[in-house]
Amino acid sequence: MTRPRLRLASVWKRFSLVLAVALAGCAEESDVRVIRLGHALDTEHPVHLGMEAMAATLDSLSSGTMRIDIYPSQQLGSERVMLELLQIGSLGMTKVSSSVLENFAPEFRVLSLPFVFRDDAHRFAVLEGAVGDELLEAPEPYRLRGLAFYDAGSRSFYTVDTPVLEPSDLMGQKIRVQESATAMDMVRSLGGSPTPISWGELYTSLQQGVVDGAENNPPSFYLSRHYEVARYYVLNEHTAVPDVLVVGTTLWDRLSPQERGWLQEASDASAEVQKRLWREATEEALEAVEAEGVEVVTDVDKAPFAAAVQGMMTQYAQDPQIARLLDAIRTTQAPAAADSTRTAADA
Repeated sequence: MTRPRLRLASVWKRFSLVLAVALAGCAEESDVRVIRLGHALDTEHPVHLGMEAMAATLDSLSSGTMRIDIYPSQQLGSERVMLELLQIGSLGMTKVSSSVLENFAPEFRVLSLPFVFRDDAHRFAVLEGAVGDELLEAPEPYRLRGLAFYDAGSRSFYTVDTPVLEPSDLMGQKIRVQESATAMDMVRSLGGSPTPISWGELYTSLQQGVVDGAENNPPSFYLSRHYEVARYYVLNEHTAVPDVLVVGTTLWDRLSPQERGWLQEASDASAEVQKRLWREATEEALEAVEAEGVEVVTDVDKAPFAAAVQGMMTQYAQDPQIARLLDAIRTTQAPAAADSTRTAADA
């Protein structure tokens, strides 16, 4: 498999000033190891709050000898750019959608396929089990290592002019997608025209009619203020694409076994915090956008959407690797006792 080419010229041109002031992936400050972590989301987003919890946990576990400095809101570029910075060792950690990781580790395509999870409990059982562990290790040949999955809920369509109540409503519609071949194939299978646009440019693109709509989860729809432009949100929940907390192997290989253990433990703990915050943020986001006048449709017949992508699913399953992972996902069972305990604790 050909390793993705690094767009080093564009990366260094854009961030030379930041890198010049010591934006190394991991720096030493006397006896403190400082890890730089960049991501693309708002500081109110559950992902950022989960990362703050991770930083606090790592500080405690290491007795102050390890520190995470967080750079949110695309300060260091898009998700693709930050992965490239990890690869060259100029950034320590980042959070990206698993759809973006498809470009580095093709195994991640399975998580972007539509309707692969039966429900939330099934999804968590997959991501926190053997399949998830395999996927987190998959990008290592590309100098990237997954530490944990962050919950990103389910993705649904939001549009400017008309709601997407069935696949035929996507005919002729330009829909923003991530830089993911799988996401583009899905929108195309449903009859729409997939249009990759960076997250930071999407608000203006919706406003100016560059695209007719997009697809994402409720907290991202709300915190991005896309509801100011896109007034229809239909919860067809076609995919549940998780986020991935990623560390560059340039940094990972420099950590001692004890430091790796601390960082992994802090990452795992932050994933549990982020999962709880995500559920709360989803409920708050849907209430907030409805209060702003957005038409939120929750009673959606998902069957026509699932039927429309069956050809795509058959095509992807021709890849033996994807077929094997799909089979492992389908046979994964969520422990009933664990689900019951989690529900009672959350109530």
